[in-house]
Amino acid sequence: MNTLQTKTVGQMVTENIKTAHIFKKYNIDFCCGGGISIQKACERANVSFEDVAHDLQNLDQPTSRATDYNNWELDFLIDHIINIHHRYVEENIPMLLQYGTKVAKVHGERNPELLKIQELFAMVATELSGHLRKEELILFPFIKKMLQAKKENTSLARPQFGKVDNPINMMEVEHEEAGEILKKIAKLSNNYTPPEGACNTYRAFFSKLDEFEQDLHHHIHLENNILFPKALQLEKTIQYSE
Repeated sequence: MNTLQTKTVGQMVTENIKTAHIFKKYNIDFCCGGGISIQKACERANVSFEDVAHDLQNLDQPTSRATDYNNWELDFLIDHIINIHHRYVEENIPMLLQYGTKVAKVHGERNPELLKIQELFAMVATELSGHLRKEELILFPFIKKMLQAKKENTSLARPQFGKVDNPINMMEVEHEEAGEILKKIAKLSNNYTPPEGACNTYRAFFSKLDEFEQDLHHHIHLENNILFPKALQLEKTIQYSE
C-alpha cells in the first residue's frame, strides 16, 4: 500500500498499460498528469485512494509482450508512435471535422454546445497537425541520431535547439494544451453521451470523439512517460562535438 501511495501514476502505467483503464475509471489523468503520486492524483480527482489501490492490486493480468512498451528499443517505439498514433490522428481528423460541421449545422440551434465543440475540435486539430510535424521532422530524428551515436560510440553535432530537453519541454506543453481542449469537449458533450433520439451522425460524432481522446491519452503516455524520460537519459551517455 505504501508503495502505491508514493509511486507516480505514470510509473504505474509504464509498468502495466492495463492500469490505465483503472485510472480512466476514476477520472485520473495518466498522461499529462502522470508525474504525480497515486495518492495525490486520488486527492485531485476526489476519489478514494483505498478504492483505487484495491483495483490496482487486484489487476492480475500481466502485461503481454505486445504491450510491454517500457522494454521496447526507442527507435522501435518511435516508429510505433508514428505508424499507429500519428497516422490515427491524421486519418481521423478530417472525418471528425466533417462530422462536427454537419452535426453543428443540423442540431446546433437546439444544442448550442455543438457549436463550441466544433470550434474546440478545429482548434485541437490545427495544433496537433503542427505538433506531429515537429516531432517527426525534428525531435524523433534527433533521438534516433543519439541512439546511433551511442551504438557506434561516436560524438554527435550539437543540434540547433541546444539540448534535447528543449523540444521535449515544448512537446509536453503542447500535450497539456491538447489535453485541456479535449477535457472541455468531454465536459460539453456530457462525456460523449448523445441526447436521447440523436441521429446516427450525431452518435457517430460523439463515439469517434471519445475514441480519439482515448487514443491521444495512450499516445501522450508513450511519449511523456516512456520515450521522453529515456531520451533525456540517453543524452547523458553521448558526447557532443563542439
